[in-house]
Amino acid sequence: MIRLQVSENWRTAFCVLALALCQLPVPSHAQGFPGRPIRLVMPFPPGGASEGVARPIVQKAGAALGQQFVLDSRPGASGVIAAEIVAKAPPDGYTLLLATSALFSILPGLSTNLPFDPVKSYAPITRFVLLNNVLVVHPSLPVKNVNALIALAKRKPGQLNYASAGNGTTFHLAGEMFKSMAKIDILHVPYKGGAPAQVDLIAGQVQVMFDSLSTALTPIRSGRVKVLAVTTKQRSPVLPDIPTVAESGLPDFEVSGWFGVVAPANTPRDIVTRLNAEIVRALGAPEVRERLLGLGHVIAGNSPGEFAAFISSELAKYSKVIKDNRIRAD
Repeated sequence: MIRLQVSENWRTAFCVLALALCQLPVPSHAQGFPGRPIRLVMPFPPGGASEGVARPIVQKAGAALGQQFVLDSRPGASGVIAAEIVAKAPPDGYTLLLATSALFSILPGLSTNLPFDPVKSYAPITRFVLLNNVLVVHPSLPVKNVNALIALAKRKPGQLNYASAGNGTTFHLAGEMFKSMAKIDILHVPYKGGAPAQVDLIAGQVQVMFDSLSTALTPIRSGRVKVLAVTTKQRSPVLPDIPTVAESGLPDFEVSGWFGVVAPANTPRDIVTRLNAEIVRALGAPEVRERLLGLGHVIAGNSPGEFAAFISSELAKYSKVIKDNRIRAD
């Protein structure tokens, strides 16, 4: 009986101690964060379109955080160099990656030996923007909308062609999705970049192209190419009278590039939450919105959980397109 009493006393004392420990405040990793500049690793050379998107956002967010973001360009190997740097960095919130659709949604479907996993190697923070893409044709092509283009392609199987910025690019996959969903046969003509592809479209060497709105806007406005649709879910505020591909007869069609920001896996949740709050707030600032909308982008900030789900869904979608069409990178 005495042994039982001692045992119960110990049990009671243990429960009281455990309850007290549970009520202690949880230490915050975000307390005092950031205490030094934050490095944003960029998978592209300096001065490009990605910097034009990232810089105004992180400048605004950095001002609110009391520390600047340093843009560190590490181009090469289709973005793999930058991705690996961040995947292996300390998970303390001070080294982040500019994540892109090409790097996270497409490249994993084209390569089986990447030194990172787009889902497991990172802690998503938020998406920055969706990149509006457009379906454009040479003005000589006798079509005024998507349905007319599909009808023409069905009348002339294998006789129309579409240009892309290269095998395995977003624009190539958009073309293959379009072919599959519309049940048409058009020839893919890959180029080494979007600029030479656009030059040949304007010259009439190719007839159809999926292109980014930001680069296609000038030839669209000058009449050198004809725009039929945008590829995002919603119409673009830059071209509000142009329908989406989805509302033009292919209801499940949606293709857009995107930029976002991620941290190394295991970055403390409260640091991720702090970064998310300030970056999303920066995306809503009038001067940032005006800059990004002027580039033809869709502002698309979201929560870490929403961004994680988005990355997984995009990866699954494009991996299927790559597998079904046996697409290989250049």
